[in-house]
Amino acid sequence: MVVAGCDVGSTTGKVVIMEDDRILSYSIVRVRPESELTAQEAMDEALGKANLNLNQIQYCVGTGYGRVHIPFANETVTEIACHGRGAYWIDPSIGTVIDIGGQDSKVIKIDGKGIVQDFAMSDKCAAGTGMFLEDIAGVLELKLEDLGPMSLQAKEVIKISNQCSVFALSEVISLVAEGKTIPDIVAGINDSVASRMISMVVRIVLEEKAILSGGVAKNIGVCQNLEEKLGVKLVNPFPVDPQVIGALGASLFAKVALESM
Repeated sequence: MVVAGCDVGSTTGKVVIMEDDRILSYSIVRVRPESELTAQEAMDEALGKANLNLNQIQYCVGTGYGRVHIPFANETVTEIACHGRGAYWIDPSIGTVIDIGGQDSKVIKIDGKGIVQDFAMSDKCAAGTGMFLEDIAGVLELKLEDLGPMSLQAKEVIKISNQCSVFALSEVISLVAEGKTIPDIVAGINDSVASRMISMVVRIVLEEKAILSGGVAKNIGVCQNLEEKLGVKLVNPFPVDPQVIGALGASLFAKVALESM
């Protein structure tokens, strides 16, 4: 059986195509003005990689902010449930999923079957999210993927005092004007992102085995800060890009739905 999961988030659209319990392909695209366009572009790319056409997808589950606008989805499931299911597929012993998305963050507690038991979500401020890190990279004239390695070169972690994303950006600009080094500033940014997540983790009972999902999981600076602050080792490496864990979970829900038909 061939199934798919489509996750249309705030900054990217993702699709995972599976056959039985094997990932055939996946895609990550930037969001378009309309969720339908994002979903179609992500699906077309994943289909091309798998050498399939849409008619060969037997069931598709949509998730994410734009899930109700995915034209080819047979049903929708919340992104919280999908991240939990996707993390469970990666490692059944995972008990805590920390997801840092484009515009919000979540901490999810799952049981031994990948079912969500509890969760906490960030407030409406975008500080500490993927979009915030993109803005920081832009201000510092860096690529987003440079923020992790750059922070490892720091000789000092400069604390970022502002919790608001707008004021934090202004603070970074001021630090540059003061002559602070870019690696030290970036180390402070990554530390700030991790610290914001800690305040959410304390609302949920942290399990011994945890995973960081979302694009920020590719930032080694944030990962190392989280591990140090939480006192746990985050699951790594991944058998799939951490940014598509939600879409992976959606495809797993699609598999269950198809099997029950």
